[in-house]
Amino acid sequence: MLIDSHFWDQVKSNMKGRNLNNKLLDTWLDPIEYLNTAGSDVRPKIVLGVPNAFHQYFVIENLQDKIYSEISGLCNSQFEVEFVVTGNKVPAPPESPQALEEAIFNPTQPVNIALKNAALFNKDKPFNSDPLNTELTFSTFVVGKNSEFAHAATYNVTKNPGGDDYNPLYIYGPVGMGKTHLLHAAGNYIRESYPQLRIIYISAEHFMNECISSIRHHKMDKFRQKYRENADILLVDDVQFIGKGEAVQEEFFHTINTFIERKKQVILASDRMPKDIIDLEDRNRTRLERGLIADITMPDLETRIAILRYKAERFAVRLSDEVATYIARISKRSIRELEGNLKKVKMFSELQGLQIDYDLVKRILSSHETTSTIGAEEILRRVADHYKVKIADLKSTTRAKQIVVPRQIAMYLIKKFLDKSLVDIGKTFGGRDHTTVMNALERVKFLQSKDQDIFKDIEELESRIHNITGV
Repeated sequence: MLIDSHFWDQVKSNMKGRNLNNKLLDTWLDPIEYLNTAGSDVRPKIVLGVPNAFHQYFVIENLQDKIYSEISGLCNSQFEVEFVVTGNKVPAPPESPQALEEAIFNPTQPVNIALKNAALFNKDKPFNSDPLNTELTFSTFVVGKNSEFAHAATYNVTKNPGGDDYNPLYIYGPVGMGKTHLLHAAGNYIRESYPQLRIIYISAEHFMNECISSIRHHKMDKFRQKYRENADILLVDDVQFIGKGEAVQEEFFHTINTFIERKKQVILASDRMPKDIIDLEDRNRTRLERGLIADITMPDLETRIAILRYKAERFAVRLSDEVATYIARISKRSIRELEGNLKKVKMFSELQGLQIDYDLVKRILSSHETTSTIGAEEILRRVADHYKVKIADLKSTTRAKQIVVPRQIAMYLIKKFLDKSLVDIGKTFGGRDHTTVMNALERVKFLQSKDQDIFKDIEELESRIHNITGV
């Protein structure tokens, strides 16, 4: 059979016929073009062109097997297929930005390449000085025990921006927990409720780069006017990066001061507390700590299921209870991982034309199904953080009540989650005798039944450890 552009058109037509109404398949298949046939008559090599490296990566990962299967049905001889990047510009269909967004679901993929190609769709759009995502609102934020205080604090601040003593509002927590969502939600609410207020949303790294550029080009007057005179609300993300450079910190300090003195609201987000930001000057640290600090932690399993349900509805994906629980259970690192796993299942299901069920999802996400481990030191750290004491005190010989109870609870948790021997637990706590450990375990069980506060403390600590181990 003659292998040429007509042959390739037939292959594409057959694939589309087997996957009717799959616009996502069309998005990735249509740009692939026939270039030439190399090799020998016995084993021809079909050279196909793709527009860019990201397209090449996606096709090899997701469509290559289908293409091979379709060619095998038309070609009787052995063959090879090679995908070559042509660099040809492809006319973007209306759904391409969404299709591309759906493809960027896995943090392990080369996201920088994806974002570079995604820019092709938006290169003609003007820069927006208020780049708020209108989909990130308070109503689309799923509130759980892990985030209820941060959500309530942000909402209350936006109802009366700059009017209360909660300035700045500082939100901190691990990556991918919803801090950026709350920043955008605050900006969107203020823009709707107070349209006369000028909002600046920016990352600390962008602030830093803009500041350095302004210093280099002698444009600091314009820089200061932009941030101190021409803005009423300042939303800054990833504040942990502000610790780089004295000059930048100087400008950041005076900018925050100006906003607070003029009763203009500042909301900041970071992955760590101000005291933990490396090289942050003391005056900046105290300035960040003077307002209200709210933390966000990893949500428990029930909240993760609720978040997953909401996102599945948004993406028009139907999940059984079993599937939703499974995806939420293995997505323990961040909300971004949870959403990424959902997108991965959605795309695989659409490309393969398969219904989403437990066996399919388990096969797709098998690499994520690993039980995280936790050690005695990590449990000690969590107990110490919870009770605001030092790990060294928990291991010491002090008999102060504010140390003894947390120490006994730490022993209890280590026994429960690590199943260590009494002797090993005693060694962890400075070489204590096994009978001391045994008495501590009995004491904790007694306190749990009599003291509601201790019961809640242990319940919260167990929940946090469970979110790491899945046990």
